[in-house]
Amino acid sequence: MTMPTLEQARTLLAEAERLNPGPWIAHSINVARAAHLIAARHLTLDPDRAYILGLLHDIGRRAGKTGMRHVIDGYGYLSDLGFDAAARICLTHSFPYQHPRAVFGEWDCTEPEFQMISAALLSITYDDYDLLLQLCDALALPEGFCLIEKRLVDVFLRYGQYGVDASVHTKWQAVFNIQRRFEQAINCSIYQVLPGVVETTFGQVV
Repeated sequence: MTMPTLEQARTLLAEAERLNPGPWIAHSINVARAAHLIAARHLTLDPDRAYILGLLHDIGRRAGKTGMRHVIDGYGYLSDLGFDAAARICLTHSFPYQHPRAVFGEWDCTEPEFQMISAALLSITYDDYDLLLQLCDALALPEGFCLIEKRLVDVFLRYGQYGVDASVHTKWQAVFNIQRRFEQAINCSIYQVLPGVVETTFGQVV
């Protein structure tokens, strides 16, 4: 599948920031950094490809302040540009298990759009890039890298009013399963390769 170059990805993110500035830009950059650092320890992943996918995983937010619509907007935007690999990550990054209702956030789209994105999601067999970006999305705040638990609680507090049910446990468990998968692959804790986790998670440590 077609990928943008790093220069193209940075240009797209800079344009998106002009359209809709906000902390999601710093989050995207930190997701990219985490993906690069973990992929560099992995035997089969390309760190540069992982970095580009991280930069663009939330690019749908260029369209404005939305809920889960950013998944649809990013997927459509990058697909139209011919960047199918990055478009795929826009779609898969919010779903550590493949169920279209398993998200924190409001599906602010039409029913036909929801059915379209659901069919696209369920047609995919996740690969290690899909899983890596799901993991890194759960490791990165705008301020830096953090414990997964802090990020999950942060998302829950912001979006938990939408669809809170037993699926919360399933989604969180799926994230921790992905963590274990990558820690086995790189033969160390993911936190060993991410600088500043303690400081970002707990504040300045003296």
